[in-house]
Amino acid sequence: MLPYNTLIHQVPTRRRAVAVTFDDGPNPVYTPEVMEIFRKAQAKATFFMIGSQMEQHPEVVRAVHAEGHEIGNHSFTHPSLAGLQKLEAKDELVRTEVLIEQLTGVKPKVFRPPYFAQNEMVGSVSEDMKYYMIGALNLEANDWEMPGVEHILEKTRSAVKPGGILIFHDGFDDRSQTIKAVSILVSELIADGYELITVSELISSSP
Repeated sequence: MLPYNTLIHQVPTRRRAVAVTFDDGPNPVYTPEVMEIFRKAQAKATFFMIGSQMEQHPEVVRAVHAEGHEIGNHSFTHPSLAGLQKLEAKDELVRTEVLIEQLTGVKPKVFRPPYFAQNEMVGSVSEDMKYYMIGALNLEANDWEMPGVEHILEKTRSAVKPGGILIFHDGFDDRSQTIKAVSILVSELIADGYELITVSELISSSP
């Protein structure tokens, strides 16, 4: 059983599988483009959504859920949770959880702290709420900084391994580089024999 109170970057699994994740959505332009890539590949992704963005684009949330992707909790207003009081941090997650349940009928199982800012308090909130706290292996890709498609690909390819979790962003700003890089990467991963599955499916495959 994996712990709830520490960041999980990779899951021990016998499957040749990875979980591709997207933060900061939903976005009415880029989230559907990500979904299209995964639809063509017959693969699944995990979207760590911000509550305030979900309120603005509930139809995108429902569409993501309807296509079988996972929706994870990424807080309500995207603060650094480690700098808050425990009740404030918990409120950020509870408000988003309630919204996810309202829109999809499903309680989220996974959570990614904004900026990966976490400490003992954030770990205890994650444990209280029975969330797996999710990290990523390809942080050097820095796709949120729009460093170029080749940079995103190069830093992600070198991080890929079975059970790995990969991070990209579909929310805020111009995400066209991310879309292009992910489109190429998904094709490469499938050609290389990888399954692209949700974070929860990856976790449940752990022996």
